[in-house]
Amino acid sequence: MNRSILPLFIPHLGCPHDCVFCNQRAIAAPQAPTPEEVAQAIRQGLQYASRPQVAFYGGSFTAIPAALQEAYLGAAFPFVQDGRCSGIRVSTRPDAIDGQVLARLARYGVQTVELGAQSMDDRVLALSGRGHTAQQTRQAARQIQQAGFELVLQMMAGLPGDSRATCRQTARQIAALQPTAARLYPVCVVEHTALCRWMEQGRYQPLTVEEAAEWCADAVEELEGAGVPVVRIGLNPTQELAAQVRGGAYHPAMGQIVRSRILRRQAAALLDGLPPGEVTVAVPKGQVSTFRGQKNENIKWLAKNYPHLQVKVVEDESSMITLL
Repeated sequence: MNRSILPLFIPHLGCPHDCVFCNQRAIAAPQAPTPEEVAQAIRQGLQYASRPQVAFYGGSFTAIPAALQEAYLGAAFPFVQDGRCSGIRVSTRPDAIDGQVLARLARYGVQTVELGAQSMDDRVLALSGRGHTAQQTRQAARQIQQAGFELVLQMMAGLPGDSRATCRQTARQIAALQPTAARLYPVCVVEHTALCRWMEQGRYQPLTVEEAAEWCADAVEELEGAGVPVVRIGLNPTQELAAQVRGGAYHPAMGQIVRSRILRRQAAALLDGLPPGEVTVAVPKGQVSTFRGQKNENIKWLAKNYPHLQVKVVEDESSMITLL
């Protein structure tokens, strides 16, 4: 999964539902490109990336009319055939996958299918207006894998009806599907959405960044503990998105905050029960900044929760946090 990606946004095309959290105009291009513009964007992107994977993001790609799917894929496929691009990925919904769809994707060099599961709890899915069930996600995931594609599953934390326990259970069920990777998005309330109206009416209480950090840390522990790498945490921060956020767990460094929280938990597990004195926490190479946290948040937390310990942090060659 460690490859360069050239993203192309196809906003809201094909999606038959208006999910309560969704306002594609806030997070993607305002108008879908033509197939000719897709080819032009790929040519431009190749000036900055070597053999990237072309990614159709932003909407439910396999739910758009088949002819338009083929037009978009046909614009990208020549770059795969001549080796300038490594392949294609698409993002879609669980209820927009079947054998015919997958055969079409295979013909055009698609390698990866990203599936928006969002939750594996049917009540949460219904309250969020998703229009599909958890069982449809399981079925689509199996079909994608059996057809030989890489599968990436996306989940959200903090949807209507969600709880910390439900979110952890969603991560556990997603991990059980053994995707190639996962993406994790705490809910960000964007203007002009049902969720924004509900928040303003007091019908929905979004997660704070602090709450989201805990929920998402739980989810990452479940996923990566089962061998599923989490390749993204939080929406990609842009000026356009930031201007339209009205609440929820939006932070440009959400991923680092969550990773920092996980490292803090690991350190706490080692420090619990130690007698008073000095102790040295060895942090894997390159992760000292993440361990210290935003504005030294973790260092302050350790001082508050372990006042009897003088904690020193050093970098180490090991792959996990240890005590020296």
